[in-house]
Amino acid sequence: MASLPPSLSSLLFLTIVLVAMISVSLARTTSRQTPDDHQDQLMKTGIKISLNNIDSHGRFTTFERLHHAMNRGSSRLQKFSEMVTSKNPNITSTVHPGNNEFLMSLSIGTPPKPYYAVMDTGSDLIWIQCKPCPQCFPPQPTPPYNPQNSSSFSTLSCTSTLCKALEGSCDNGCLIFYYYFGSGSLIQGSLDAETFTFDKVSVPNIGFGCMEGVVAGNQLNQPVGVVGLGRGPLSLVSQLAEPKFSYCLTSINGTKPSTLWMGSQASVNFSSGAVKTTPLIQNPVIPTFYYISLQGITVGSVKLAINETTFALNANGTGGVIVDSGTSMTYLVESAFTLVKNEFISQLKLPVLQNSNSTGPDLCFKTPSGSSSVQVPSLVFHFKDADLDFPRENYMIADSRTGVICLAMGISSSDISIIGNIQQQNLLVVYDLQKETLSFMLTECDKF
Repeated sequence: MASLPPSLSSLLFLTIVLVAMISVSLARTTSRQTPDDHQDQLMKTGIKISLNNIDSHGRFTTFERLHHAMNRGSSRLQKFSEMVTSKNPNITSTVHPGNNEFLMSLSIGTPPKPYYAVMDTGSDLIWIQCKPCPQCFPPQPTPPYNPQNSSSFSTLSCTSTLCKALEGSCDNGCLIFYYYFGSGSLIQGSLDAETFTFDKVSVPNIGFGCMEGVVAGNQLNQPVGVVGLGRGPLSLVSQLAEPKFSYCLTSINGTKPSTLWMGSQASVNFSSGAVKTTPLIQNPVIPTFYYISLQGITVGSVKLAINETTFALNANGTGGVIVDSGTSMTYLVESAFTLVKNEFISQLKLPVLQNSNSTGPDLCFKTPSGSSSVQVPSLVFHFKDADLDFPRENYMIADSRTGVICLAMGISSSDISIIGNIQQQNLLVVYDLQKETLSFMLTECDKF
């Protein structure tokens, strides 16, 4: 396969983050005084937040964006797996370095100061970097948050509900220690409370991690913060007591922003005639993740002979299939991916290229010289009660310059499979935690 340009420098990455600013659209309201007031207004008006892919403002080809995304997410599966097998899963590695895709904006404190963070359905904690920060993650678009400059900052007591949910160390304050399994680094901070503002709506007493940086091991190239949308009690979804949220992710090769909705707008334009719905599954070992039941895969007209236990969530918390916004491609356990790979090879009948780059796609083909198009087999995932027939651009990425097409799927490095954001592009995806369902519908996401 032809080599791609080298990875971006830290300065270029910082520039992309700076320009990938997000506008938050909310109905204008009077000042918020209590969480109940906020909840009433949120349920009536909802929240609409624009999201930008980190690479959306760079002059990159689709192939280059794919490689950047894979580089950012190469260790994410390992962290997910080790969270399940760790003896103390609640106090380890729910922060994922450099592998999130979508940036959002928010303001923190009184008076409010703007900050940028990544949207992540694969973690719970809301966190930012705080002063004093002797070893902050470089580079950063904004300075670390200073609690001394805010009149609404408060520490959480050891008896607080959120501190108990963290199950971390607590003496004079609720301490956080996160160990990055892949990098061997340890970061430290505290769990505190602050007012978070989305445009003109302020929400008091949101629990968040005030991280002071790396205290052992290597420094990491990490965004300034993360907004966890997972199922655990520390996430924004749980703290807002919102039973429903949704997003619509635009194409990997597009420039228009994606959209996140919370509250009453979460099902906006969700036509009942085209909607597919599958149950959400809870993992008692790691409640953070959004698991669904994948029961089979069809390539072209061939339903693959995948064992019914291949994608099952086991009683000990291992295995299963996760829907995740922060992972680029879909990763399947090896036995299933091998069947998918072999069937595409059999049906496409094109020369298979050897992958010399460990971060590149696992299956790529050389297209015929002078060919303007290639007939690609269809790909259908059979979820419980819902079949998803993917559009071609959701699983096959082409590079017209080199005449190469690649399957945007890979082998999972663990027993967990992940449905990534490339497979979710141009789908309106709705998480309903009251009904315990995940719904999706093919949609032109750049129309919102």
